[in-house]
Parts: sequence; structure tokens; C-alpha cells
Amino acid sequence: MNRKKALLIPLVVLLSLFWVATAIAAPETSPSPSTAGLTLPSINIQTGTSGAEGSDTISIILLLTVLSLAPAILIMMTCFTRIIIVLGFVRTSLGTQQMPPNQVLIGLALFITFFVMAPTFGTINETALQPYLKKEISQQEAFTKATIPLKEFMGKQTEEKDLKLFLDYSKAEKPKSIQDIPLTTLVPAYAISELKRAFTMGFIIFVPFLVIDMVISSTLMAMGMMMLPPVMISLPFKILLFVLVDGWYLVVQSLLRSFGT
Repeated sequence: MNRKKALLIPLVVLLSLFWVATAIAAPETSPSPSTAGLTLPSINIQTGTSGAEGSDTISIILLLTVLSLAPAILIMMTCFTRIIIVLGFVRTSLGTQQMPPNQVLIGLALFITFFVMAPTFGTINETALQPYLKKEISQQEAFTKATIPLKEFMGKQTEEKDLKLFLDYSKAEKPKSIQDIPLTTLVPAYAISELKRAFTMGFIIFVPFLVIDMVISSTLMAMGMMMLPPVMISLPFKILLFVLVDGWYLVVQSLLRSFGT
């Protein structure tokens, strides 16, 4: 008898839930007494058709586009690429795995980037951003004036053969000045020039640490200590050498000098 009651209770609960769900889902054919005298407000969405509203809409779309492309602009059109690659080579050559952490390296690279690019960003703010915010120039004029300092910076760091590669591929005429080169051609040429310089600096950083690894490995083999990993012995010596020569100062100094700052 107790088992029958135990089986009936879940059945009654399920039937009750089914009845409630059916009552809620059923469409009402007549208004209830509590809402019969109420009139629900209607919401009408109107799109702006005037020129000013359309211009504001386009400006907002362009602003959102620029913000979405901000990481790519930061990486490809500033000195961030060279700095973060060189710092990554320093950590790899030391063999310290995740020390310093990625957050520290990226933060240091960002602040060095802002320091190097400060004159360029200042010129963009004075000649393009502030006049545009004051509505003294149009959006197209602001964009054109903003690209002038960036082209000057990238042009100084771009190798001629890299630039010629993209100009020849696009079959464009030889530009009279750096301002005549479109960004679609200048940016990739600047990027591969930055990669080349960064890897060159990384190789130079690798050499002294590679020598230490070779000396330690040869010493351990001469002593017959085949089972002892050379990395365990060379790592303290590499860190000691890097600290004694003030390695971070030398690396950052070399980066700043490579940009002419």
C-alpha cells in the first residue's frame, strides 16, 4: 500500500505541472478583468533620414571599425612588433621558461612602444584629432593628416628592397615621396623589415648564452657526468651573467637606439 502511494504522488505532481503549463500556453480569447481597461503603449522605431543623422551613424560605424582594428594597428604600424620579439628572444635565450611572465613582457613592450611613438602620436593629436573634434576639418582630411606622421615613421624603418617588393607586385609607379605610398603597400613592407631587424637582434642576444651552454656541456662531458642535464648547470650561470652586465638595461638601450630615440 505504501508503494502504491509513493507511485501516485509523483504522478499527481506531473499531472498538475502539465495542467499549469497547458493553461499558461493556451491563447486568451478575451481580456481578463484586470487588464480589460488598460491600453498597452506601442513602440515605434524610426530611422533617421536626415543628412546629419546619417552622417552621425556613419561616424559611429567608422569609430567602431577603428576600435576593432586597434590591436592590428598597434602591432603592424608601431614599433611593438620589434620590441616584443626581442624581449621574447631574451627570455628564450636565458632558458627561464615563463620568467618573466607574458604579462610582464607585453606590458613592458607596450610602455616602450608608447615612449618611442610619443612624438608621432603627439603630431597626430595636434594635426588631425583635435581639429576634427573641434569640427575644423572633415573626417577625410583628419584621416589623411593622421597618416602623414605614421608614414614618416614607418618609412624611416622600412628597407628599400622590402618596399620595392610590394611596389613591383602591385605594378605601381615609383613614388616621389613616402607620402605617395599607400598604406596597403607600406604596412606589409614595414612589417617584414621589423621582423628582420628583430630576428637579427635576437640572434646577437643568443650568441653569448649559446657559448655558455656549449662550455658547460663540454665540461660535463669531460668530467664523465653524462646523466646530468647541462641546462641545470648553465641556467644559473646565464642568469648571473645577465644580471652582472645589467642585461635589461642593455637590451632596452639597444631597442631605443635602433629606432633613433
